[in-house]
Amino acid sequence: MPMPTFASPPRIEALKIRNYRALRDVSFTNLRPMTVLLGPNGSGKSTVFDVFAFLSESFSSGLRKAWDRRGRFKELRSRGAEGPIEFELRYRERRNDPIITYHLSVDETPRGPVVAAEWLQWRRGASGKPFRFLDFREGRGEVITGDAPDAQDRRVKEELDSQEALAVNALGQLAKHPRVAALRRFITGWSLSYLTADHTRAVPEAGPQEHLSQTGDNLANVIQFLREQHEDLLKEILDKLRQRVPRMDRVDADVMGDGRLLLLLKDAPFDKPILAKWASDGTLKMLAYLVALYDPAPPALMGLEEPENHLHPKLLYELAEECREASAHSQLIVTTHSPFFLNALRQEEVWVLNRDARGYTEAFRAAELMGIPEHMGAGAKLGQLWMEGFFGVGDPTSPDLRPLKPRKDGHAR
Repeated sequence: MPMPTFASPPRIEALKIRNYRALRDVSFTNLRPMTVLLGPNGSGKSTVFDVFAFLSESFSSGLRKAWDRRGRFKELRSRGAEGPIEFELRYRERRNDPIITYHLSVDETPRGPVVAAEWLQWRRGASGKPFRFLDFREGRGEVITGDAPDAQDRRVKEELDSQEALAVNALGQLAKHPRVAALRRFITGWSLSYLTADHTRAVPEAGPQEHLSQTGDNLANVIQFLREQHEDLLKEILDKLRQRVPRMDRVDADVMGDGRLLLLLKDAPFDKPILAKWASDGTLKMLAYLVALYDPAPPALMGLEEPENHLHPKLLYELAEECREASAHSQLIVTTHSPFFLNALRQEEVWVLNRDARGYTEAFRAAELMGIPEHMGAGAKLGQLWMEGFFGVGDPTSPDLRPLKPRKDGHAR
């Protein structure tokens, strides 16, 4: 059974980051529905992943909470750098819609973080000039209301109750700002996965839950929800699990007398299932990934960090292909070290990260590196090329290798 189809989701087409830890000045352009971040340990993959987590937490829990739990400016701002931390997203709400740019600059005062600048910009029509329909500085600014704001429309002055408040988060709760509200829904709906096998073994309170949590500690609740509301989809998930885990027979969620929920897995030829606490790490991780990728109401953006952990290498090619299928309805951001996962990918989907001589992250698309398009055209696979040193990075025994930068004409040298 193929994955269900959904309306065209919002898509991020470009991301620019300044002064965020090792990301002193990094840009990702022409992002694909699935973007995979590759590089050696310490190259900045997890930091890029954390940018999405920081923005999502800032919208859902507040800027100060996201700021404080990461160590504030002392730990967040790139070492040796000055000025605010800046993020800039270029996205489309739907396919063929105008590109909207969201810019956020965060600074710090002795009293805590402040939104130094926050704006939304787009261009109405093919020949129109870009203009900002939301523009705020330190809690004060202007916004144009309406579904299709135009540069000639009336600007309304607004003042937030705090300099650390995000204007998009505050004004996006009002129906009169539909474009702002759309961005707020987009960011607060991101799903960033830090799945661990230990968390999937949790024994939560019973009750169906629609979506898998960041850690997977509600896996039993989601299995319960799928069994009650989407039995055919759960059957498809379990069929795929059986193909990859020898003798796997059935997965159940059983309510205990004290109201807690047990995740049970049964393998053939035995009659009785075992508790999830005794199941293998790989079985639980594969089940959790399938549940996330086959979500009946998928998030617009999904992040998976190092999905290869605990999985047999031969399963990673299929998992990568399922990630690409899922990217039809959820934009995927994936970090990996695995050449087996990489072998299933296209060169335009992969970004190679590495630290330059100053200690800051640099990032290039795999297709821009010397020789990669030619080798791919001759039938080579990305994982093979990476392991053989064609990317210039990834071999911890050769730390001085660096990826080659593209020339200004766009061709790798």
